[in-house]
Amino acid sequence: MIGDVPGIVMAKLLPWFRAKVADVDHLEAQIIGHGRSNLTYKLTCRDRSWVLRRPPLSHIQPTAHDMGREFRVLSALKDSKVPVPRPIAYCDDLEVLGVHFYVMEYVDGFVPANAPEVAHRYREDQRRMMADELIDILVELHAIRPGEVGLEDFGRPQGYLARQVRRFTEQWQRIRYRDVPELDELCRRLNSFTMEESDHSIVHGDYRLDNAILDPQGHIIAILDWEMATLGDPLADMGLLRMYWAEREGEGLEVGSAAVTALPGFPTWEEVAQRYAEKSGRDLSRLDYYVVLAHFKLSVILENMYARFLAGGTVGEGFERIGDQAIFLARRGLEIANKSQMPQLRG
Repeated sequence: MIGDVPGIVMAKLLPWFRAKVADVDHLEAQIIGHGRSNLTYKLTCRDRSWVLRRPPLSHIQPTAHDMGREFRVLSALKDSKVPVPRPIAYCDDLEVLGVHFYVMEYVDGFVPANAPEVAHRYREDQRRMMADELIDILVELHAIRPGEVGLEDFGRPQGYLARQVRRFTEQWQRIRYRDVPELDELCRRLNSFTMEESDHSIVHGDYRLDNAILDPQGHIIAILDWEMATLGDPLADMGLLRMYWAEREGEGLEVGSAAVTALPGFPTWEEVAQRYAEKSGRDLSRLDYYVVLAHFKLSVILENMYARFLAGGTVGEGFERIGDQAIFLARRGLEIANKSQMPQLRG
């Protein structure tokens, strides 16, 4: 696609791009990825490609879509054992696109978001390998000392869980446009007590299989979507990964890679958790809390996306089902809370 696309005015982007990235005579832009939060574009000039990331077109939450944070964490991790696309240039000049954005390298590979395509491309042993690598990379991320990569002031690790509960509670109250009793009850229970944090590390914030890029053999060559990264409790990443890890087809969650992990060859969640616990040395006995928190957060996020869709501020497909998914997540989160061995979660 040559010329403007939603979110990019090419006549304004090109002068900045030529000065900061590459001296090109033109750029072609197309929207890639899920397009449900920050927008991702592939920029191409003949046989060269880059990726541009910018916030959504409307309903931008005050604590989300911080392009500077995303660029900073990629810069910090680019030479670590955690594979990430190499960042190239960051723009805080609102005269260019009206928002902050950044450009990074284009990693040529496959994003495992579609179960039939994963089944077609990769054997069962390769699926097991990609799952093992996903866990091993998470262990590596959580083992990095923030100060060693220049992220000692990237967040306030103490009180992370309490801030997460407060932040998404406030967001839910701010965006509420319909009644969701299950979401209200999850909100009430999570606000009824303060969870003791397990540890502090770099937290990805949205760690799942379809935020990875694979090579043809199934090896993970990049981890994407660092917009929610911060310093906090590492088990928050495990709680979110559990939410997405379906073990049988049709478990209900349509967002992300849930259907992919139900394919033959992928390990059970118990095997995933055991691998993480053994390699990290972390105690997962209170993981229920983090799983319930993940359901609460994603339900609120999807409610916001659905409100954005209703207001005409989205780019991409599939938004019409997101409202139903938000309710499904709230209900499933409440079911997990009701069955938990933690009495505080049972209400």
